[in-house]
Amino acid sequence: MKVLIVDDEALVRRSLSRAFLSQGYEVAEAADGTKGLEMWRSLAPDLVFLDVLMPGLSGPEVIREMGSDRVGKVILMSAFAGEHNIETAQQIGADLFIPKPFDDIFDVLKMAEELLA
Repeated sequence: MKVLIVDDEALVRRSLSRAFLSQGYEVAEAADGTKGLEMWRSLAPDLVFLDVLMPGLSGPEVIREMGSDRVGKVILMSAFAGEHNIETAQQIGADLFIPKPFDDIFDVLKMAEELLA
């Protein structure tokens, strides 16, 4: 399975990437929303992690550009959990919302696998 991680924080990308690689997933990374959207179009990943606030396109803007016919699941992430939660994430078009920072990266991995199941 293919996972795309779109976040301007290198530490977040690296942490998620290592967790998914350790479980045998193919992983690609993008540091901004514009590049993330390009990679989503070319890779057709099964799962996309999207930060809310990034240079270029924001997470919600990327979801809007993906359109309603997108394939794959989207997990929206934000350090500003007061503004976003599962309801607002789903209204935007995400499948799941995860607040940052993560308490346990393997809990995030488990939630993602449950979403894909």
